[in-house]
Amino acid sequence: MRIAIDAMGGDHAPRAQVESAIAAASEWPDIELILVGNPGVLEPLLGADAPSNIRIHPAMEVIESDEEPVKAVRRKSDSSMVVAGRLVKEGQADAMISAGNTGALMAVGLLVVGRLKGIDRPGLAPMLPTLDNAGLLALDLGANMDAKPEHLLQYALMGSLYRQKVHGIAKPRVGLLNVGSEAAKGNELTKAAYELLVQAPINFIGNVESRDVLEGQCDVLVCDGFSGNILLKGIEGTASALFKILKRELTATWTSKLAALALKPSFSRVKRSLDYNEYNGAPLLGLNGLVLKGHGSSDAAAMKTAIRLARTAIGNGLVTALADEFKGK
Repeated sequence: MRIAIDAMGGDHAPRAQVESAIAAASEWPDIELILVGNPGVLEPLLGADAPSNIRIHPAMEVIESDEEPVKAVRRKSDSSMVVAGRLVKEGQADAMISAGNTGALMAVGLLVVGRLKGIDRPGLAPMLPTLDNAGLLALDLGANMDAKPEHLLQYALMGSLYRQKVHGIAKPRVGLLNVGSEAAKGNELTKAAYELLVQAPINFIGNVESRDVLEGQCDVLVCDGFSGNILLKGIEGTASALFKILKRELTATWTSKLAALALKPSFSRVKRSLDYNEYNGAPLLGLNGLVLKGHGSSDAAAMKTAIRLARTAIGNGLVTALADEFKGK
């Protein structure tokens, strides 16, 4: 299993990428990790005692977070992100991981790696935390702002197969994000998509309202990129606001500070259950290769989570299964 890592992309690159690679390579000797980036920067961080299943592949340019995605991908052909995508395209790597510019990574997926035959639009599919700790795969959460009913059908099929292959769920429950649970609710897109999903060879449970998303009602949540991204940012913003309110209230008086001290272990567990580090590595499903997007603020632990996810997906033949599913469609 060969996994290419964009070693120069992300807020904590390249140190986080190198540290995660060392930890992952030591724990999983069955993988080969390819750090893509400037050797002059990476070699000192890697050191002389690095595991033998890590190697550096040179790439002398970097796509910055504020660059226009498509222009950057076309102009910086020797960037770490583009080169990592090229390794996947050419069969020199089985997967790539990047915590860099999200738009640029999507462009690399489409322009360099390429779509699977039968897929109209790949979807970004991060895991969201749920109250039952099982997690929820949601797609699309931002790859495509506009979608057709057929695209949502493809998301449902890909998401269902992903949870089967990567998480071992035999019959994943698939829900459609909507403004009401009734079948007749929604706009023209969701109504048409509902009719397609009812007939699809998946375990479709119907509409799911945004207030119920984290309750664990379904294993896969299908939505268009516009609605999905609003949902994602809303959840992130609400969680951040709640922690700020708790911190303010629990430090307001000496009695509340004593209560906070007693409850600190519980708050730590709550924070950990909402930590993106535990769910890092959102696949861009529908590509002719495995491409994972790490959170821009990924530290070494978060990057290692993404590497573990890539290893599992490769081992279970995710991309091959997706290709077979959409063959001839």
